[in-house]
Amino acid sequence: MGVHAKPHRNWSRIDGVDLLRGVSILFVLMNHVNMRLLGAKVPYLKGVPDQLASTIAWNGQFAVQMFFVVSGFLITSTSLRRWGTPANLSVRDFYLLRFARIAPLMLLLLLVLSVLHLAGVHAFVVSAKTGGLGRALLAALTFHIGFLEATRGYLPGGWDILWSLSVEEMFYLAFPLVARLLRKQWLLTGLLLLFVFAGPFARMKAFNPNPVWREYSYFGGMDGIALGCLTAMLLSKLAFSKAAVRTAGVIGTILIVFRLCLSLLGYKWGMGKSGLNFTILAIGVSFAIAAASQSHWKAPRVFAPLLVLGQRSYEIYLTHMFAVLALFSVFTHFSLPLKGVPVLFASSITLAGVLGWLVATIYAEPMNLWLRKSLRLDARHIGAAEPLVD
Repeated sequence: MGVHAKPHRNWSRIDGVDLLRGVSILFVLMNHVNMRLLGAKVPYLKGVPDQLASTIAWNGQFAVQMFFVVSGFLITSTSLRRWGTPANLSVRDFYLLRFARIAPLMLLLLLVLSVLHLAGVHAFVVSAKTGGLGRALLAALTFHIGFLEATRGYLPGGWDILWSLSVEEMFYLAFPLVARLLRKQWLLTGLLLLFVFAGPFARMKAFNPNPVWREYSYFGGMDGIALGCLTAMLLSKLAFSKAAVRTAGVIGTILIVFRLCLSLLGYKWGMGKSGLNFTILAIGVSFAIAAASQSHWKAPRVFAPLLVLGQRSYEIYLTHMFAVLALFSVFTHFSLPLKGVPVLFASSITLAGVLGWLVATIYAEPMNLWLRKSLRLDARHIGAAEPLVD
């Protein structure tokens, strides 16, 4: 690989990154449909090989880790493109840009969830055990949904998905302040490496006996975000040779396929107990991002649906439970046979994608641009491609 002071950069989308997000949101959707089916004791996985069942139905948590890596990469790469160095990062602009992107849809979601709770819609009622509506709103707005669930029990599905945003938003709060404080990129690199080191320990039973907090803790997700940040920082300095790009792509693909499609083998080797299962996946995603961002790879048309899912991953993630719960209600109401399960999966994915696209087109993106203009952000920020959080 060669070293360049200022490698070529542009604001265009990266197909490989959108594809990773598309795969991630697909696995999240499949996992949440699966959880509804198992909760209703629908034996649709009977006779399915264990590894195939795990790949189809239980990769949701791995998918979120992939989102974390992508988010860390995109927020760091766009920050370095805007401000050049950590020392030049504008804390004000960073916060306002994140607010404009995240807040409109998140606040709308909380409003809808609150109305459904007050209306007594069963699947959306926050129980008194978890603190009721007020406690759930406080947790969502102060970014500790995961902590609430670890200490008081799970929230309804529409609320539960916000745990991952709590992890990311804590990162967004700290990132500009730490960048300005440390100023030097090598100091920031050292801190990020500490997060990578701490991540597996946060997921180990020996260090974290709470099973919910092992999945939802801040440190348990920060190693993925940190690896994404480190990838962006490396790529801002280096331009890979064609051979290095191919090697990175092969390594990334092997690690991702291994963790998503051979997860039981990984657990047999002790990767779950050691907390390294998510870290290995995050490393694979980092390699894949590096290859995609420097190869200018264009996805074949067959991947177009996944690219669309990836491009609207934030909107789909926040709204997909409405599609899943609605279609699952239809499935159970009419007591559809097992052969209807594939239709349930396919229709849930399709409806969630359409709903996310509509929300993005009609509401989220227009609000994002309007807020940027209203907040008097620099014009160069308004047209910039933005990372879409999970």
